[in-house]
Amino acid sequence: MTNKLKIGIIGCGGIAMNKHLPTLSKHNAVELAAFCDVFTGNAQRAADQYGADGSAVYSDYRELLADPAIDVVHVCTANDTHAEVSIAALRAGKHVMCEKPMAKTAAEAALMLEVAEQTGKKLTIGYNNRFRADSQQLYKICQNGSLGDIYFAKAHAVRRRGVPARGVFLDKDKQGGGPLIDIGTHALDLTLWLMNNYKPRMVVGTAYHLLSQMEETAQNGGWDPGSFTVEDSAFAMIVMENGATVIVESSWALNIRQEGAAKVTLCGSKGGADMWDGLWINGESDGRLFDQQIHLDGANVPASAVRAKAIELEMKLWIDSILQDKDPAVTAQQALVVSQILEAIYESAETGKAVYFN
Repeated sequence: MTNKLKIGIIGCGGIAMNKHLPTLSKHNAVELAAFCDVFTGNAQRAADQYGADGSAVYSDYRELLADPAIDVVHVCTANDTHAEVSIAALRAGKHVMCEKPMAKTAAEAALMLEVAEQTGKKLTIGYNNRFRADSQQLYKICQNGSLGDIYFAKAHAVRRRGVPARGVFLDKDKQGGGPLIDIGTHALDLTLWLMNNYKPRMVVGTAYHLLSQMEETAQNGGWDPGSFTVEDSAFAMIVMENGATVIVESSWALNIRQEGAAKVTLCGSKGGADMWDGLWINGESDGRLFDQQIHLDGANVPASAVRAKAIELEMKLWIDSILQDKDPAVTAQQALVVSQILEAIYESAETGKAVYFN
């Protein structure tokens, strides 16, 4: 294929180097043509490892966007610049994949969607957990009606001691929040997608700054309480317009026995499902209760391999949506609702009041 999609990467830190670049470099339909980072050394390192011949290196994303040869931009920057960079890229005529969350605020996310619609360019958000084998299989089960009307769900994203003390994760100004906006966003996106329900009515949320204020050596090397400016845990109850209830559990540091990120529990009128210790379906048949484990292809593989496979599918479907001119698998409209709910949880936690949607 001679006319490959030329991709520019803005933000060449961990998420680009560990997720986007290794996967895109294997895709025959793309060419990694430009790299940008405020630290030029990061961009150069990425270009040296993954760039096509003659790939360009920038420290200012505006210079990358000025190149008319770039077709697609991947935004892998801190949360507070997601909207700024994505909107500029869309207006420059580029299709955009932006890492999760969509933006630091719901207003910024709404503007991203508005500009995407104005420009006619595609915009997607990096919710890669939808593309895991268990997520894909459970989506099919939900779609075929096996669970019936799903009226109660839990979105799980909890760690015992998994605080990302590196980079800007603990910086509220940069990120907008802590585990809720970092890993809770994955679990919430996955839950709403499986339920096919994007119409929230009200939210009640709580957030805590407890374990974060204790100096502790944890699995990621501990943290400095003085620089921990985000919550360490946040929880919420969401009531949807149709009466369904969603519970969100998110934490980087929680005294809990069983931890897991981006896992879902679903309860429907015909049956239930959960992702703990594999994919399980439960229900009643002929007067007896049953629990059935769904065996997936490639079971018992390391978590890193599961993640890599999911990202491969994510990137394939994203590139396909551009080449075939169809909607991305993760739409900006869906991601906006996630951002709106996240913001409502933070608002409720701060005010102590329920937040209602129009």
